Amino acid sequence: MTDPLLLTGEVDAATDRLFRTAARFDGTDLSAASLLPGWTRGHVLAHLARNADGLVNLLTAARTGEHVPMYASATARETEITAGAARPPEALLDDLRLCADRFTEAVAAMPAEAWAATVQGRSGRPLPAATLVWARLREIEVHHVDLAADYRPADWSEPFAHRLLHEVTAGLADRTDAPAMVLRFDGVRHQLVVGAAEHAPTITGPACELAAWLTGRFDGRTLTVVPDGPLPLPPEWM
Repeated sequence: MTDPLLLTGEVDAATDRLFRTAARFDGTDLSAASLLPGWTRGHVLAHLARNADGLVNLLTAARTGEHVPMYASATARETEITAGAARPPEALLDDLRLCADRFTEAVAAMPAEAWAATVQGRSGRPLPAATLVWARLREIEVHHVDLAADYRPADWSEPFAHRLLHEVTAGLADRTDAPAMVLRFDGVRHQLVVGAAEHAPTITGPACELAAWLTGRFDGRTLTVVPDGPLPLPPEWM
């Protein structure tokens, strides 16, 4: 598992890119549709703010040993996102900046031994505290694409795209609704297998496009399939 502190620079850089995009939005921009069904850009930014605070709660739980839920409840989370989405641009951007600072401070406050703790994620599943910095990076990078504001999967760094692709593929291994497939990437030097490889189609493309396709952020039109035919239908991510 990657040392979480090695990812903090990437989180900072991704956060700065997100801020630059969000700073361009006026009220009309924020009310425009995002790539997520039923959510505006304002909803996406409000979600990213509340996600940061939710991860601060989990970091606090890891540091103190107390049970601190990521969110008070699913209803409270949805209510806060809806309310945040309606804020004026300046208020929404300020909220995003403040929660990013709180996340940075919570990471800095973690003693080395606390990273070995296990916390309870939003779904109720146990999460290693050491994965929380990666979780924040993943949220920022994927939802930045969801803003539909000229930030695309091709803008993801190669290490990020590779890690996301490996994570999503590993998550499909235990799903009965995942089609069998072989994924080839990085100049076809590497491949990942979902299900039984025999007779499964081989899908080839850059790691960023494969990861974006599997997470529902890309239609896969530039991916190649052998034998020739339609792309399999991956199940909904998360």
